[in-house]
Amino acid sequence: MTDRIANVSRNTAETQITVALNLDGTGTAKLSTGIGFFDHMLDQIARHGLIDLDIQAKGDLHIDGHHTVEDVGITLGQAMAQAVGDKKGLRRYGHAYVPLDEALSRVVIDFSGRPGLVMHVPFTSGMIGGFDTQLTYEFFQGFVNHAGVSLHIDNLRGDNAHHQCETVFKAFARALRMALEIDPRAPGLIASTKGSL
Repeated sequence: MTDRIANVSRNTAETQITVALNLDGTGTAKLSTGIGFFDHMLDQIARHGLIDLDIQAKGDLHIDGHHTVEDVGITLGQAMAQAVGDKKGLRRYGHAYVPLDEALSRVVIDFSGRPGLVMHVPFTSGMIGGFDTQLTYEFFQGFVNHAGVSLHIDNLRGDNAHHQCETVFKAFARALRMALEIDPRAPGLIASTKGSL
């Protein structure tokens, strides 16, 4: 199996972002987006997905966090698509339920090549520290559009917005980890009757 790594840069008038990742890593992370809680959520992706992740982002935070969070999602999606390659041997599907105290979330992902996001997360607060909870959707929308995945996210219960968001990102990471595994029973095969994804 070739190394499943990628290094992608995205530079606009609003943001300058670099993402380096290794899908077969140990969960190490080097993160700097200027939004502390967002860095904490990205760390969940690395830690629970066992993905080595280096994300450096400078954005127009004097306006708000929207462009930075969305563009990190876009760039991470581009890096993911690059690292996955032709998807031979990939399990393709992944799912996870993750609790945190009173909160519980479910995430299901399909590396189908077709972008789609269905997300139901009734956040109990509009802000978590300096992070606008509406940007959770923008992050995942940017990711699915550029990774070419179908993603279903449901927060099933939760009273604390921090817990709600953290269970979403942890479940996303665990679902990613499952979907990205190479299936030892199907080496070199594409998990589709079409023969391609």
